[in-house]
Amino acid sequence: MKAKEMRDMLPEELAEQITTLRKDLFGKRFANATGELEDTASVSRARRELARALTVARERGVTAKPAERTTEN
Repeated sequence: MKAKEMRDMLPEELAEQITTLRKDLFGKRFANATGELEDTASVSRARRELARALTVARERGVTAKPAERTTEN
């Protein structure tokens, strides 16, 4: 998705897009680490896409929720 398309999104849609891109990147990194990923260039494309979305969000002042972490102590 191009930056112009992201700029046309509503703030809620942009935040949802960022969440989706983070999950997608995690899945690709995991698949790459386990040797299941055929297209290894998709990891860098996913990183670039996430960076593009985060840049648009920062420009607009949209706060994207960071990935929730669970700690088991």
